[in-house]
Amino acid sequence: MIESYEFGHIVINGRTYTADVIVLPDRVLSSWWRQEGHELAIADLDEVIAAQPDVLVVGTGYSGLMRVLPETEGYLAEQGIQLIAERTADACHTYNRLLSAGRNVVAALHLTC
Repeated sequence: MIESYEFGHIVINGRTYTADVIVLPDRVLSSWWRQEGHELAIADLDEVIAAQPDVLVVGTGYSGLMRVLPETEGYLAEQGIQLIAERTADACHTYNRLLSAGRNVVAALHLTC
């Protein structure tokens, strides 16, 4: 469960992170970085694809500057993974709501910008 988020700082299950994260069902991958900082490409999501979630919630940053590339959106759809991309504060709430509802959900969260 994501307990709190503010620019550059997130608390997940009692642990604080200060770099971008991927929240998988069994662990948190800290210091997640993309090939291009503010673009989300297919290659940036190897761990997510391996987890086979029903839903991927992408936090696009505090101000929403990170964008999901169209080919990434298409690839996720082909894999049967629903994509929800929104500013990180909203993405945290969405992730918690879906997790509480018992959904198989993963979050990829950009903490700044």
